[in-house]
Amino acid sequence: MGNIFNFLSNVWLDIKQENKSHFSFIPFLLVLSTIPLSYGINNIFLGLFAFSVFFRFKIADFNFQKSLVLPLILFGLMAVSYFWSIDQAATFKAIPKEIALLLIPLLFMMMKPFSKEQIQKIIKYYSYVIVLYVCFYLLQAAIRFYLTGDTGVFFYHELVTKKLNAIHVSVYVAIAFFYFFTKEVKTKTEMFSSFLLFGFVILLSSKNIILVFVLLILVEFFFFSKVAHKMRLRNLLLFSVLLVSLFFVGAIKDRFLNEFKSNTEKSLSSTVIDKNMVGVNVLSVKEAWTNEKFSPNDFFPGTAFRAYQTRMFIELFQVENVFWTGYGLNASYKKLDEKSLQYNVFRGNETQEGYQTKNFHNQYIQNFAELGVFGFLLLLLIVIISLKKSIENKDFVQIAFSILMISLFLTESFLWRQRGVVFFTLLFCLFCKEEVVAPKKTNV
Repeated sequence: MGNIFNFLSNVWLDIKQENKSHFSFIPFLLVLSTIPLSYGINNIFLGLFAFSVFFRFKIADFNFQKSLVLPLILFGLMAVSYFWSIDQAATFKAIPKEIALLLIPLLFMMMKPFSKEQIQKIIKYYSYVIVLYVCFYLLQAAIRFYLTGDTGVFFYHELVTKKLNAIHVSVYVAIAFFYFFTKEVKTKTEMFSSFLLFGFVILLSSKNIILVFVLLILVEFFFFSKVAHKMRLRNLLLFSVLLVSLFFVGAIKDRFLNEFKSNTEKSLSSTVIDKNMVGVNVLSVKEAWTNEKFSPNDFFPGTAFRAYQTRMFIELFQVENVFWTGYGLNASYKKLDEKSLQYNVFRGNETQEGYQTKNFHNQYIQNFAELGVFGFLLLLLIVIISLKKSIENKDFVQIAFSILMISLFLTESFLWRQRGVVFFTLLFCLFCKEEVVAPKKTNV
């Protein structure tokens, strides 16, 4: 108990010291660390972060940066889409959820940048907070298992609630994992935290995230770790062989082929509706892409559903003149609802929402469908800059963040959720803002 008290005391002293050198250190850490909590709590700390910046702001401190302007432009496009939206009420309601794209980059341009050491400490303390969340969810699941005997409480949405979303939590946990995993010298606590977070990502059962997560672990081990520097050529060969084996050998190759052709519940992406609530006819990706008509008894596994939504997007854009503008922020639901009637998909019952209530589950398509080609290109530019900056900084946690986001955007409309947009914008600005270099004094 004494060791724990000393540890917490040292942590608090260190955090207070960092906040003395940067007045927004604690407020920013609180915003980032409370994303899994209720929107109200997170919004309070976002307000506190804004106050901490405004309180110390001086006009001379404002530092305009091109990379941070991109989220501002994206928010501006969302806001002005109200004027051409096909569902202005839905667009107006959605705009406040995206306010982080406007507020957070402005705050970063107004405040002095965090130092590299402070960024490392923010990620460090965020990672320890995530460990506490993981312990809480596992304890909660253990109690529920004791009361019900249901092992399902340890997996997917049951582990963290559907509202919080297991796929999104997988990303929060993965970032924390790579902080501990990439440390060259680990304490017993850090090693335990690595194993705990790794196991939790697996329990969350997001197949897309798990695949990318494991590949990132292999990349870090073969190319970024201390051992990797001693055996670069051999590591490159081993990694290439492993990658080829992963995708083209035996059962795994068949798994990918079957995903396209076979009627199976197993899917590379997470399902959006419980099969028990729909029907017994499981659709393949090929059927989702080619069938001229469906039945309310048809069930779309995750990848098949995303194929169906992509098909709907292409069909809509072939017949409607919205390439440049899109339908307006959050306004595409009206068109997807019309398509659901045309194709006769499951439209819900007393206990389950239908497929017509689901968004595109692909951030790139979502941007294109609702904000037009410029919204799509803005998103591409943002993720490219994020990846470029992370490689320039040679920080694997930043690299992991960028690659996980690029991957997640393929299967989730992450930025159309309040937690998602706050999480992404906070870390994008944290990693992409450059330190201000004071001009050198010259002798006259």
